[in-house]
Amino acid sequence: MAVGIEAISADTGPAYVDVAELFAARGLDTTRMSNLMMVQKAVPLPCEDVVSYAVNAAWPIVASLPPDQLATIQTLIVATETGIDMAKSAATYVHRLLELPRECRLFEIKQACYAGTAALVSAAALVAASPHSRALVIAGDLPAPQRGGYAEPSQGAGAVAILVGRPIIAALHPGEGGSFSYEITDFFRPLPTVDRVDVDLSLLSYLDCLLGAFAAYAARRGGADIVADFAALAMHTPFPGMVKGAHRTMLRRLTGDGPATIEKDFDARVAASLILPQHTGNIYAGSTQLALLSALAHNDLDIGARIGVFSYGGGCASEFHPVTVTSGPADRHARLHLPSATRHRLDIASYDKIVEHLGDTVLGVRDIRLPLEQYAPLLDSETPRLVLREISDYHRDYVWWEREN
Repeated sequence: MAVGIEAISADTGPAYVDVAELFAARGLDTTRMSNLMMVQKAVPLPCEDVVSYAVNAAWPIVASLPPDQLATIQTLIVATETGIDMAKSAATYVHRLLELPRECRLFEIKQACYAGTAALVSAAALVAASPHSRALVIAGDLPAPQRGGYAEPSQGAGAVAILVGRPIIAALHPGEGGSFSYEITDFFRPLPTVDRVDVDLSLLSYLDCLLGAFAAYAARRGGADIVADFAALAMHTPFPGMVKGAHRTMLRRLTGDGPATIEKDFDARVAASLILPQHTGNIYAGSTQLALLSALAHNDLDIGARIGVFSYGGGCASEFHPVTVTSGPADRHARLHLPSATRHRLDIASYDKIVEHLGDTVLGVRDIRLPLEQYAPLLDSETPRLVLREISDYHRDYVWWEREN
């Protein structure tokens, strides 16, 4: 059975901070901004968690489905590093809040930033095996808050939802991806608010896995050309500058092209995938899917064009897989739900106050009542937004916030 993507939607929250202002406030070296290539970073509120982001990302898709199509969603997968329980998956909350059918398998995947792709390729295989079914994949994170240092400007927040079924937007190709994985400690999170990162090791393993996963993909096909075979590339984006550097290294090694040719190729095939990440930051498990959405939305791709998708997750796991465009730009854009363009800009003082409380609702918190009225100016919008109202004896209670709350 032909299987693919029917709709994609992303949520990156109601607030952001300007990266240049953050650099200035933290006294960071502004000459490094060009390597980072970030413009804005999404900022989660203390009343948001992975469940609220997942539901807000998926709601435009679910709300647009008539009852007979909603009933065909037989799988829900949530991919995240920011789980809210050591046993009960975030997917259980999401399933209830989205009012999905009870005849639905649901589970959560954790494999660092590769988790979103693991969920997507798993969903594609399940749908291909059950031709009349659909699957909903939601990938996203709220990274552990860090203040100071060069990681802070790239840490975003958000989730991407993908409805897997018929190849309306693009076709997926179960079984064609090439994987490349091995154990290292470039990134791990021993506590909900503690990230351990070996930056140099992570950069090296990212490049190693990019080349290794593409080689595995090419071996499956009996050969592949990274330039001729793909009209666009979408890659895991910890920060856009890392993708640009990885693209440069890959083309040098695989094609021997010089700087001018590589720069032209980057502008033509990669830059569009970085537009959304440049205004969001790293959303970890959903990072690759955000880049894919950006490539589909901001690149004028024709029907039949192939996108090479590379996903990397620290620890480490990776995959390179193809996505084939099956819709023209106008039809495609009608099924792409981009993040809201009306986010609220935070000054540094407001941002710092929010960051102070981002650990208040992480895994392990037993009781807290969120002062939602404090965040009303940021939450008010034309559409309702799901937020976390309280945690009572570890149980999380959510509410839809509306403008006239």
